[in-house]
Amino acid sequence: MAGVTDPLLNDLRAALSLPTGAFRAVDLSLPAGLTAVQSEEAAALALHWGAPRAALAWSHDPLRRAAAHLRVGESGPAMAELAGEPVGARVALLRARAAALTGAQDAPILAAQARALARKEGDSAALIAAVTLLAEGEQADPYAALRTLAEGLKVAEIVGQSADPHLLAVLAHTQGRLNVRKGQGTAAKALERSAPRSPARVLALLALGRPDEAFAEARAGDLHSGWWAFTAAPTPSTPAGTARTAADG
Repeated sequence: MAGVTDPLLNDLRAALSLPTGAFRAVDLSLPAGLTAVQSEEAAALALHWGAPRAALAWSHDPLRRAAAHLRVGESGPAMAELAGEPVGARVALLRARAAALTGAQDAPILAAQARALARKEGDSAALIAAVTLLAEGEQADPYAALRTLAEGLKVAEIVGQSADPHLLAVLAHTQGRLNVRKGQGTAAKALERSAPRSPARVLALLALGRPDEAFAEARAGDLHSGWWAFTAAPTPSTPAGTARTAADG
């Protein structure tokens, strides 16, 4: 949704894409006279640019509303939005993220189920998001997390897309457990590609050792702390000579 936009939404897009220092979510307003489709496009832009409360105010789409609730850490309302939705990769992914935000023990199982559904449906975006979520839960075993993330990198390559910034940010934290310099190089790429106030932006800044900036982005984007809770996982000692993966770089 960060690409082509309805011309009627140009002013809104400009307000949403302001750098965090100049951004004020309370000043956002939906242009008058929009169709339902245009309002949903505005809500998608708001979610992309880190204004989840605006997305909730403007959207009637259950999946988009669930995603916005999850940004602010409202897992219960997110699950309620999904209650009547047919099972599919994207619904499964949102349910897995809700479980992860609450620290539910079945979160890894749900994320693996979302990955399996995304593979079956050929949904590359859902697959990349699912492996990103899975890898967050595998930080105690960085090599396992690297293998998981490698699938997402391969999928992006196959479909001709740049690597997803959220995946890159999680990759940066994973690599940083093994090689700080490599992790910071990946974090710089994630930062460059990430939208202001997004989970990817916050995670990239944390990986670069810039927590004050990261938390300022999170506050401005109403981002719940559960989105970076995995970064507190202890760094384990790992045996020398472990096989490298594509995600090692």
